[in-house]
Amino acid sequence: MINRRELISYSLAGAGLSIAGVPMAALAQQTKGTINVMVQPEPSGLMLGIVQNGPTQLVSGYIYEGLLRYDDKLEPHGLLATAWSRSDDGLTYTFKLKSGVKWHDGKPFSADDVVFSVDKFLRKTHARLRASLEPLESVRAIDANTVEFKLKYPFGPFISLFDTGSMPMIPKHIYENTDYATNPANAKPIGTGPFKYKEWVRGSYIQLVANELYHTKGEPMVENLYFHIIPDAASRAAAFESGKVDVVPGGAVEFFDVARLAKLPGAAVTTKGWEFYSPHSWLVLNNRKAPFDNPKFRQAVMYAMDREAMVKVAWQGFAKTAAGPFNQHVKFASDDVTKYPRDLNKAKALLKEAGYKGETVKLLPLPYGESWQRLAEMIRQNLIQAGIKVETTGTDVAGWNQRTAEWDFDMAIIYVYQYPDPALGVARTYTSHTIAKGSPFNNIEGYVNPKVDALFDAGAKALTDADRAKAYAEVQKILTEEVPVAWLHEINFPTLYRTKIKNPISSGVGLNDSLSRASIA
Repeated sequence: MINRRELISYSLAGAGLSIAGVPMAALAQQTKGTINVMVQPEPSGLMLGIVQNGPTQLVSGYIYEGLLRYDDKLEPHGLLATAWSRSDDGLTYTFKLKSGVKWHDGKPFSADDVVFSVDKFLRKTHARLRASLEPLESVRAIDANTVEFKLKYPFGPFISLFDTGSMPMIPKHIYENTDYATNPANAKPIGTGPFKYKEWVRGSYIQLVANELYHTKGEPMVENLYFHIIPDAASRAAAFESGKVDVVPGGAVEFFDVARLAKLPGAAVTTKGWEFYSPHSWLVLNNRKAPFDNPKFRQAVMYAMDREAMVKVAWQGFAKTAAGPFNQHVKFASDDVTKYPRDLNKAKALLKEAGYKGETVKLLPLPYGESWQRLAEMIRQNLIQAGIKVETTGTDVAGWNQRTAEWDFDMAIIYVYQYPDPALGVARTYTSHTIAKGSPFNNIEGYVNPKVDALFDAGAKALTDADRAKAYAEVQKILTEEVPVAWLHEINFPTLYRTKIKNPISSGVGLNDSLSRASIA
């Protein structure tokens, strides 16, 4: 018997000043509906099936679409799909697709595009999704508007894979039998989304225009989206302050500028729209080398840090001290774990038990701006106060990527998206099979515990939430006792926007898909 759950579809411009490089014709259109958004840094590409970094998702989330979108409670709602069902054994998922959907070039979207996207294109190009598709045995088109996914074994978070960033639909008629990486459509992407690609002036702006063929009536509610590229942090703050930009995504200006900018006339700030991503930061500790190979030393690092002070100073209140390995928005997050309030006496005692002899350890900051540098300096000072000799070694973004991916560090500051389910964004940090050079976003600390591996595997495969919760509760207890990494904060990235922009955030992925449902007062 199949249990069916229906999903509900989510069902002028201001007189802002122009930004250098935007054509005068676009300025005339602002009164008809234009939203100016900041994107930082400039995307490396817009083909979302190939490039999945944050800036690309911000822009291309309006060009491409997934089968589902997710609200701030992480519940799925229909987008290109209208309903789904799961068999009682958890092995078969059936999706009904929305009829009448067209690609931006006018060709019809169908179940064949879904099969091609998932089974051919994304398996090859999307590393994060490819790992999550390991349980998938087959995907087939039953008819033009019905797709069936069969799993090898139950996989609890499967229904969380269908967002645009994780599983964007790719036009089969454009990419089949081509070299995906060199297809000319990568430069002028074609999707089913509410906006179409219009123009990209490198170093200046990316323009998207409303899709007149869009499948949802009344959307999008504006005619143009401009994503402005402003490399300097101070200039980005000034662009919002002067009225040149309507929307500033979280992290695009320094945290210490947010409160001042939010107080400007006609300005507002929100931390909504990050629930699906669940940003989590920590201090990676290289478990392969002394003194970090001793759990007592790692526990001492936790006790040494004044993470509450970091919330106030580095993050200006836009963060929460992390309880452990799971962000609170991640399913099955538990508070029944070892706690690490700041306690210098306990830290010093643990250092003595660990046999620490005062050797210098190096700290690699995250080179994402002044706020992150302030965080690094506070960590350094806290550890020195506990008796740990710390030397900071700076580098640029490319250098940070290389050093962390090649395990060339003692301690490194990092943050990752953990996504709605621990099997999607948490397990990769702690399971031994994810230890591999080449990416900074897996188990780069080199932590190995067979029991932890088994619990994460059990949690992913269990059919009931009760069984999943039991496995994940136990794994959190083990991790917070062994401290493979030193958890820092759950970051609540603040989004600045003009109050003339109504409903700027309407989903758990925030600005990556919400502006098509926003209007201008």
